Amino acid sequence: MSRAKRPGTTQLRVGRLIKAHGLKGALKVELYTDDPAKRFVPGATFSLQVPTSSPWHGKSLELAELRWYNGHPVAFFDGIDDRTAAETLVKAILWVDADVAAEQEPDAWYDHQLVGLHALRDGVEVGSIVRVEHLPAQDLLVVKAGDREVLVPFVSAIVPTVDIAAGIVTLTPPAGLFEDLPDPDPAPESDAE
Repeated sequence: MSRAKRPGTTQLRVGRLIKAHGLKGALKVELYTDDPAKRFVPGATFSLQVPTSSPWHGKSLELAELRWYNGHPVAFFDGIDDRTAAETLVKAILWVDADVAAEQEPDAWYDHQLVGLHALRDGVEVGSIVRVEHLPAQDLLVVKAGDREVLVPFVSAIVPTVDIAAGIVTLTPPAGLFEDLPDPDPAPESDAE
């Protein structure tokens, strides 16, 4: 599905509506943003990704309020006043326009900027980034290297440079990450007859 964007902006997926909550039109939200206080403010407008058969196809929603219930975010939207209306939005994905220049932090990238970059080690391409995994300890770049996927810790010691414009990420991985190392102490062959 293509979503129109303004020049100098990018579309960011920030959440998914997972189920109706209560009787007054609220919906539980699965957040895809690390800054919900910035993205989910009253008046924020979200483009909707829904099937073409949905009555919400091509429409947007305006947030009235985001509340937290038992540690889970619950959204109230303008014009969604009862559970029946809320249920028509279940599984909708929420997108926002983001100003690329204003939001760019040094050494911070969106996943969609990293996917597809060529991974180089010592100036030689070892693969390309197919996705980013976000784990509690650290993020991992998933590099497609031949017929396998290699998980590369996304830390400056192993990924010293990311050049979005050039389409490359430079890696300095430890030995054995991209190649099989020889067994340092092979088992002695038996002389049994």
